[in-house]
Amino acid sequence: MLKLPTYSNTLKDYSLSGNALTPRAPRTPLTRTAFAAAHVVSDPLAERDPWEGRPAVDWENTLRFRHWLWDQGLGLAEAMDTAQRGMGVDWLTAKELIERTMAEAKAHPLKPRVACGAGTDQKALSDLKTPADIVSAYSEQMEAIEAAGGQVILMASKAFPAIGAAADDYAWAHGKLLEQAADPVILHWLGDMFDPALAGYWGSADVGEATDAVLAIINAHETKIDGIKISLLDKTHEEHFRARLPESVRLYTGDDFNYADLIEGDGTRYSHALLGAFAAIAPVASHALEALAENDLDTYHELFAPTVPLSREIFKAPTRFYKAGIAFLAWLNDAQSHFIMPGGFQSSREIVHYAEVFRLADQARLLSKPDIAVERMTLLLRLHGLG
Repeated sequence: MLKLPTYSNTLKDYSLSGNALTPRAPRTPLTRTAFAAAHVVSDPLAERDPWEGRPAVDWENTLRFRHWLWDQGLGLAEAMDTAQRGMGVDWLTAKELIERTMAEAKAHPLKPRVACGAGTDQKALSDLKTPADIVSAYSEQMEAIEAAGGQVILMASKAFPAIGAAADDYAWAHGKLLEQAADPVILHWLGDMFDPALAGYWGSADVGEATDAVLAIINAHETKIDGIKISLLDKTHEEHFRARLPESVRLYTGDDFNYADLIEGDGTRYSHALLGAFAAIAPVASHALEALAENDLDTYHELFAPTVPLSREIFKAPTRFYKAGIAFLAWLNDAQSHFIMPGGFQSSREIVHYAEVFRLADQARLLSKPDIAVERMTLLLRLHGLG
């Protein structure tokens, strides 16, 4: 029995349900591609001045979490915003992360798919004054990813909105980048709820105009594009966008609230997954996608339904702090041995949030090592003067 804090500023008794899933690989090949976007763990012994400079990465725990995802049959989206790109993790650290991850993935028995984020964050925004400057910065990171053997994700760059780029600037820049890509890439549309600096992406604050702009890029370069990840938290927009895509181009949902319906699809089109939420709910995601592959829709929805309140809590406003909830659950499930993040990011959420994540994760059958989960939740409560 735990006494957990609540949003009404009280302590309330809570007992675990005892109904957790056992993490395992799917029994049958999945019919959807599923990338879980993973976070980075810091080394508490080596970390110095955590709010400044490069992070001291705990490579053992960081890679341990990736193996935990792979062992459950999930692919990996590496060095994305979930890995605190531009929020504590710089490009040199991200490059080493990509190289280490790709070496581990190549040796893993399931040979997981890994797609890696290419951005422009090795340059200061003040140094990126033109679309050509942005292309040059992207190119450096693309080359590093391809050299390591990863698939490229062209991450949304703050540099485009910073120079007031128009739709034609995006089209020119992406044409240059896609032309040089060795293999088809994944485009990336991250809404300003995840990063306010990305408002007006694709050259317009109007979502309809932005949609037309990126679809024009996709149609012009269809053979060089594997898919596009959309994270606007707008189910209807994603469904309409998906219906306008060429048959060969995938929609990778980044909708951490509506993933179940979007992945199931409408009978004609469906979304694949590239989700931070899947790093938090990996055991359920693996079991549910297995059920979908077996055409067991009742089990699919029964498994996913309790994860929606959990995901909404993890991704509550300010949404950009969601990484802390993912790392917290990894710690509770012993997929990492401590709860220290680059830049001290674990402090970005309050203790009541973590208590609510604990409750909702239990109700979603996600606390697979209950004794460890209770012990670690108790430690965190004591750190906050509770329990």
